[in-house]
Amino acid sequence: MKKYIAKFHYLTQDLPNRSHVDQAHIACGAGANWIQYRCLTKSDEDLITEIDEIAAICDDWGATLILTNHFHLLQRVDAQGVHIEDFDADFAAIRRAIGENKTLGASATNIGALLRVQESAVVDYCGYGPFAHTDTKPNNKPLLGIEGYRSLHDQAIDIPVIAVGGIQLSDVDTLLQTGIHGIAVSAAVNLAPNPATAFRAFYRKIY
Repeated sequence: MKKYIAKFHYLTQDLPNRSHVDQAHIACGAGANWIQYRCLTKSDEDLITEIDEIAAICDDWGATLILTNHFHLLQRVDAQGVHIEDFDADFAAIRRAIGENKTLGASATNIGALLRVQESAVVDYCGYGPFAHTDTKPNNKPLLGIEGYRSLHDQAIDIPVIAVGGIQLSDVDTLLQTGIHGIAVSAAVNLAPNPATAFRAFYRKIY
């Protein structure tokens, strides 16, 4: 079942001065149509409480809500899908658990992993990175840079690819010229002096 995959994926993150709910509210008010709730620090019950609040905001604004990793909660909350960051995840098993109607995204950091995601035949899109240095999701994976996305032309890639990791507003035009489907952003919006203004600037660039 082919799913709608937005070109601009906005991710919430743990911040000391702004809740995930507030982040989602700001993003939706600025025009977000795809919110990925990325909170890996809370218990299931606390997650459910927060997800329910964010889901209500997304419903009000008509935005898609995607959970990071917590696919086991999909039967208990009103979210449209899940994004799995575990590179070794059993995607077929996760698809069976969540059903055909939910959106399933996955992460990859190299062409081999990207092809594995595509060949699973059950994942709807792939977040591919890191493009540049990022403190949001620290890792020691090689930075792809712009050439890492241009090189996809040499591969048989037909799954929607979302560039992720340290992307700034000035990177958007060049990244989209590589032919990728879209871009995911977290810190460049969340840590901006005015997150709503930053979000709108990305949105205008992407759409």
